[in-house]
Amino acid sequence: MNRDVTVQDVMDREYVGVSESDGLVETVELLLRNDVDAAVVQRGSEHIGVLTHEDVLALLVEGPDPAEAAVSDAMTESVPSVSPGVDIAVAADRMSTQESGRLVVTNGTEPLGIVSERDLLATHTMDTATENTEEAQVLVGRESDTEPETADDTNGGFQDQSICEGCGTFASDLTVFNGQLLCSDCRAI
Repeated sequence: MNRDVTVQDVMDREYVGVSESDGLVETVELLLRNDVDAAVVQRGSEHIGVLTHEDVLALLVEGPDPAEAAVSDAMTESVPSVSPGVDIAVAADRMSTQESGRLVVTNGTEPLGIVSERDLLATHTMDTATENTEEAQVLVGRESDTEPETADDTNGGFQDQSICEGCGTFASDLTVFNGQLLCSDCRAI
């Protein structure tokens, strides 16, 4: 993971906040309308838990009638929190050790947003794609702004060729496309 990225850089600042006394069905409708998978449960400005899709499903199997249930009947009460300036590697470790799929980002007790496993994975995936792009440019012998170098006859004409990550052929017209080093045939697919 990129050690220069902090939680503040990847957190979702738009979160759904609900009260523990809110109706469960209404809260699920709110989650669906906002296309989010968790709500921060608050008492005043303090976060006291989180309500996730998994919590709602568990209540459907084990708990009271959802039409009569409140958020407090289904929520997870112990949700780890993290400061916005924390490195994402530290946040990932905290998620892993606390067995939580998300952390509430707080400045003291007030929630500022949520960072999820997806946020961290997306950051890691972007880092990997950037590293692969840089490696591919070195393999092909070109910089991102320049044309490919011409073949050197002393090397048998293979200086600017490499293997396409799509089809595995040896080609000189490779270009990074969607994070992969691809030949013109594979880019056309």
